[in-house]
Amino acid sequence: MKAFYSDHFVLPLPAGHRFPMSKYRLLREALSGDAGIELQEAPCATDTQLLLVHEPRYLQAVLRGQLSEREQREIGFVWSPQLVERSRRSVGATIGACCAATQEGVSVNLAGGTHHAYRQRGSGFCVFNDVAIAAKVLQQSRKQKINIAIIDLDVHQGDGTAAIFEQDASIFTLSLHGARNYPFNKQQSSLDVPLPDGCADEQYLEALDAALALLETRFAPQFVFYLAGADPHESDRLGRLKVTTAGMAARDLRVMQYAQRQRCPLAITMAGGYSTEVSTIVDVHVQTVRLAHAQAAAFRQFVRH
Repeated sequence: MKAFYSDHFVLPLPAGHRFPMSKYRLLREALSGDAGIELQEAPCATDTQLLLVHEPRYLQAVLRGQLSEREQREIGFVWSPQLVERSRRSVGATIGACCAATQEGVSVNLAGGTHHAYRQRGSGFCVFNDVAIAAKVLQQSRKQKINIAIIDLDVHQGDGTAAIFEQDASIFTLSLHGARNYPFNKQQSSLDVPLPDGCADEQYLEALDAALALLETRFAPQFVFYLAGADPHESDRLGRLKVTTAGMAARDLRVMQYAQRQRCPLAITMAGGYSTEVSTIVDVHVQTVRLAHAQAAAFRQFVRH
């Protein structure tokens, strides 16, 4: 199974910055010895690919360093050439994982899931919306437009993704998120499942089961993207939920089994994770990637020949 990574994912940040940037390097190191997981260098997304989703004015502002101070504050990172490179690579990694999944059944981006980026602006540590762009790249590669399901289990609503695809019936956006968590002005996904603070394994998994059942009745995808955020975990300082490590594994497996029932290839991104101990974030992400690898043989039967 291919896993896309780049050293460019690790952006130099000032001391005390709240984003756990080291998790990307630690995740790559944790997986580097796993037999059967092939680490691939993330390519750079092209301007043409980025423009499938983002407005030209916004793209040029990012590329030329013309974001206002307010726009940079909303994103949460100060502009730099390294930020541009990181953002291109993050999108490229999801496009790469998408292409690999169509050939092998399942693949992962060891970053990505930047679901707070809108067409015309970034926010919440998200510059470009990688999954939205990869979905459009995939659709453009086919003679006939295909249906795509985006299952977003980051603890924060995928507001940018919801807004981008609000009028697109070919893409179903499912977001299971904290009701009282960021973003506080939420968008309308195809299916939103808001969860109360303190939601633990049983309630969380029941809500997920119900959401996946609704998705099965409402939509027939030919490809699935999964944002496997680590931030519903009980240790997360921003998540406000109480899902255990075992609960996170059960969550991941449910999504993988859903994709298999639909006979769909699956591309996975890591999305958020903000535990005080970065090692806990990494452990949750490693668990997701290893579960995907364990399911790789089952996914190969859904490859287009």
